[in-house]
Amino acid sequence: MGTADVSDVQQLLDEALNLKADPQSAADIGAGLKLGLVFLNPSLRTRLSTEMAAKNLGMDVQVLNMSSDAWAMEFEEGAIMNADKAEHIKEAAGVIGRYFDIIGLRSFPGLKDRDADDEERIFKAFEKYTAKPMLSLESATRHPLQSLADLITIAEHSKKKRPKIALTWAPHVKALPQAVPHSFAEWMLAACHELHIVHPPGLELDPSFTDGAIITHNQEEALEDADFIYVKNWSMREPYGKAYEGGADWLLTEDKLKQAPEAKIMHCLPVRRNVELSDELLDSPRSLVLDQAENRLWSATAVLRRMIIELHEKQGRTVGA
Repeated sequence: MGTADVSDVQQLLDEALNLKADPQSAADIGAGLKLGLVFLNPSLRTRLSTEMAAKNLGMDVQVLNMSSDAWAMEFEEGAIMNADKAEHIKEAAGVIGRYFDIIGLRSFPGLKDRDADDEERIFKAFEKYTAKPMLSLESATRHPLQSLADLITIAEHSKKKRPKIALTWAPHVKALPQAVPHSFAEWMLAACHELHIVHPPGLELDPSFTDGAIITHNQEEALEDADFIYVKNWSMREPYGKAYEGGADWLLTEDKLKQAPEAKIMHCLPVRRNVELSDELLDSPRSLVLDQAENRLWSATAVLRRMIIELHEKQGRTVGA
């Protein structure tokens, strides 16, 4: 789900804030519906928040961790399955589609084949063979529930209608996907916030997500007078999936915020302390990371509520919430 799938980002944000203020307003709207949460990769916040959101809406929920609880899957058409792959996506997803009304999927990029990742081949295969509405729990290119939660958090803490937001690259011990920064940029720009993106040369993001942002390689300049600073590592797009070598001096510390005295610090979590972000910032009143995590519940609730309403309308049922 990108912003193109949302007719009005501000309206969805308002719905999430209203649900947080009055959680009972949509209780039981999903009664009788079944949600399957399928994880091809690890999860803490996404799994717990989405499962809780669905249950609060009255849905039945089941979770499947594919890596540990299911057969290794084959995705190639016409494959001769005489190796380590025991089940084809056609049957695996087809079965899942028979059991659930809505399916949530987490599928990280492989970071080896940029075309395959950019085309969301795994996510689209599940969508095709389940033939059911799909909820993104983070895909190869986007993490929309995180970005909506970030918008909620900014709305709750901003003193300005149009705050200055800086997305700064951070060092890491391994190559990470671009899904979170891509999605964050897309949603912040859709909300008409002033977005600055700063990173070392060679770490440019896909311009289809960042068009409208101010992009620089000068961290001090980007952070100056920022109201919110979002810290995130990502790998290179050329050569694709390669970790940036060096960059330890991009670690965000209190010393770097002298020109941003009011800035709040954001990170999607999990965070590597004293690699991406210093202890002093994570443990300070500046940090909003737990607020962001809490708001994952309300972003999931708002999106699931909309999906449930769409299902009811297709079935000709009256929606009371």
